[in-house]
Amino acid sequence: MADSDQDVLAQKLTQYHEKGVTKVKLGLTDVDGVMRGKYVGLDKFAGLMEKGGGFCDCLFGWDVDDQLYDESRYTGWHTGFPDAHFRLVAATERWLPDENCPFFVGEFVASDGGDHPICPRSLLTRIVARLSDRGLIVRSGFEYEFFVFQEDPHSVRDKGYQDLRPLTPGNFGYSVLRSSVESDLFAGLMDYAGAFECALEGLHCETGPGVWEAALKARIGVDAADRANLFKTFSKVFLQREGLIGTFMAKWSMDYPGQSGHFHFSFEDEQHTNLFHEPNADSGMSSLQRHAVGGLQRYLPEWIAMLAPTTNSYTRLVKGAWAPTAATWGIENRTAGIRVIPGGERSQRIECRIGGADGNPYLVASAVLGAALQGIEESLEPTAAVSGNAYEIQDSLPADLQFSPNLRMAAERLGKSTKANDVFGMEFVDHFVTSRLWEAREYERHVNSWQLERYFEII
Repeated sequence: MADSDQDVLAQKLTQYHEKGVTKVKLGLTDVDGVMRGKYVGLDKFAGLMEKGGGFCDCLFGWDVDDQLYDESRYTGWHTGFPDAHFRLVAATERWLPDENCPFFVGEFVASDGGDHPICPRSLLTRIVARLSDRGLIVRSGFEYEFFVFQEDPHSVRDKGYQDLRPLTPGNFGYSVLRSSVESDLFAGLMDYAGAFECALEGLHCETGPGVWEAALKARIGVDAADRANLFKTFSKVFLQREGLIGTFMAKWSMDYPGQSGHFHFSFEDEQHTNLFHEPNADSGMSSLQRHAVGGLQRYLPEWIAMLAPTTNSYTRLVKGAWAPTAATWGIENRTAGIRVIPGGERSQRIECRIGGADGNPYLVASAVLGAALQGIEESLEPTAAVSGNAYEIQDSLPADLQFSPNLRMAAERLGKSTKANDVFGMEFVDHFVTSRLWEAREYERHVNSWQLERYFEII
């Protein structure tokens, strides 16, 4: 640790003591996007800042239910579950509202201090660095739809996740009535997110009972994904403290549209000039933006498992569900999977509308930015932009532009993608595909309510 870093750490510790702080909270993100972490005392925190620390690498060896993968080469009973090394990212320091406690994002590193091959945040850091090497600075932001229920973690289980009571009834998209009646909650979440340095650009009712949509402010580099993952975690904290519960599942009920996790991005130069914007071009699209769209079309169908990582994800990616089933694109067209948003130098950007709210923000950003980068490096041209209803033409598109219909097929397709190995690394691809195939098998070996209702008596 450099002397200047030692001085900064000493200043932090002095400030914490003056504020009566006795602990620090840290969080690291696994491949599913679940934030895992702990509280540590100030002495331990100082040691972590100076030398880094270790966290049991079962974080890469188990699923969302803490069940161990059966075929992981990277970690398992055969490795003895050693510690994975991690560091705290000093720039992510923020204050936890109501806890009198600072919070830091952690990032896994290799034993020699280099990049960790499987850590989602490290992966995105590498992609952002590759873009930076080409003089491209990423500005991006996430927006999420999520359902809010008048339930708690016990009641949803007691009810078997059936007959849940939404916060409010009816569709009521963009409703001023609903958001005004529930203004304490809406304003409370916006204030809470702002105090936690995950500021929202907007928060409103979406169409559906108790469904909200939150748009996070755009940020530079990895910071946007940090804030997205923190928002997904701590918005649930906020709601549960209010006696409610929220879900970011891609689809919680076949009666309602799915929950999206759209990703907006543009590339800038060092002077923060928007490189997607070319005033005299059609729709203001620079050749850089056109090639980025070409890359998304070419590679996101192969890498869809990184944007749609659960078996539930594919209940959203079906016809008539306000979600794409193929890599279509259009100008200001919300029926397309890739929406080019024309505008001035500040607002010209791409919105990737493919992912659901269940995606890991680090992996969504890695896949989208990695595909855009490949499009730029290979000078890929997109197909003709869709005008009108993109859903009507999806079936007529070539097979390589179609998305896989389920997680198993998506994972197998990712595993066969040579370019994925080049962009994300063979170790990451191998481990992530293994984890997704496990997820598919876990689903396939369980009896669900649809099977019982369909077959119990008649077969």
